Amino acid sequence: MSDYSFLDQLLHRVALQSPAVAEMSFDFDQKMVPNDPAEIAGEQHVFVSGLARAGTTVLMRNFYATGAFRSLTYRDMPFVLAPNLWRKISQSSKKDVEKAERAHGDRILVDVDSPESLDEVFWRIFAGADYIQKDHLTPHAADAEVRQRFVAYVNAILAAQDERVPRYLSKNNNNILRLGSIRRAFPQALILVPFRDPSTHAGSLQRMHGTFADQQAEDKFVKSYMTWLVHHEFGHDHRPFRFGGDEPVAKSGPESIDYWLALWCATYGWLENSAPEDVIFVCYEDLCNDPSVWTRLAEKAGVSPERAGDDTFSLSQAKVDGSVDPKLVERAAAIYERLVARSRAA
Repeated sequence: MSDYSFLDQLLHRVALQSPAVAEMSFDFDQKMVPNDPAEIAGEQHVFVSGLARAGTTVLMRNFYATGAFRSLTYRDMPFVLAPNLWRKISQSSKKDVEKAERAHGDRILVDVDSPESLDEVFWRIFAGADYIQKDHLTPHAADAEVRQRFVAYVNAILAAQDERVPRYLSKNNNNILRLGSIRRAFPQALILVPFRDPSTHAGSLQRMHGTFADQQAEDKFVKSYMTWLVHHEFGHDHRPFRFGGDEPVAKSGPESIDYWLALWCATYGWLENSAPEDVIFVCYEDLCNDPSVWTRLAEKAGVSPERAGDDTFSLSQAKVDGSVDPKLVERAAAIYERLVARSRAA
């Protein structure tokens, strides 16, 4: 974020901070789209969503590398609700940027054409009051008007390209809060929910929280940027998912491994019971260890399983630091075992 100039930061603030400006940009953009949204409502779009650090990004990037999908990219920033309008405005100032490791420090390289989870801005603008609370995010069901707008938005994203591709690819971890609405908007969509070994996953979440907290302390724009995109997974504006049920609660805060393991249990325990029946859970360990898992997912998505991208499915070798509440470990292990069985039977 330190590479963003003052004018870059100002433009992002204008485009993303004000709901009125964002909604106005959306309305202007819709007038530029010649295609009827109904034409793409029945396509097999792909939505990848899970708890952060579950392998959602690398899975999405492998689908994107097939060339069969259109996604929002960093080139669509900051007017992400107006991809067609912004494309025309910024056409003359397009510039290429060398790939660099993203802020997560996880060896994933990005440039301006890298796909990213930017469509959450839509949900913040048109349904934010339904799920964004001061200290947490909650599940919500979008009404018919918002769902229609979302279909129109996806249609606009697909239209904003030189060669129209009829299928949309989304990686948005907050979508776990609205999977039912996604299914109602796109009945034929393939919805994938990756999950990882809970202890390893919790350790990754704990480390990433510290990484972004340090970045935000050094650069205030990082916190604002993440808040505008509703990336509350980590850092000083961390707002966990809360599901309003029998959720395990850690006695300590996000600096501890127990906190993140409790969040893992709450999230995947809720998804296990609430996700639409045809959602496919994807075990990340199986995805890394068994090539047939990717082949099966590619076939379900109707794309070639031949890998075209540079992103590999690889297991983390990082060790979990500190003692962990044995009750949380036991609960997480039980959920994980059931999800593995479910994923292998899909």
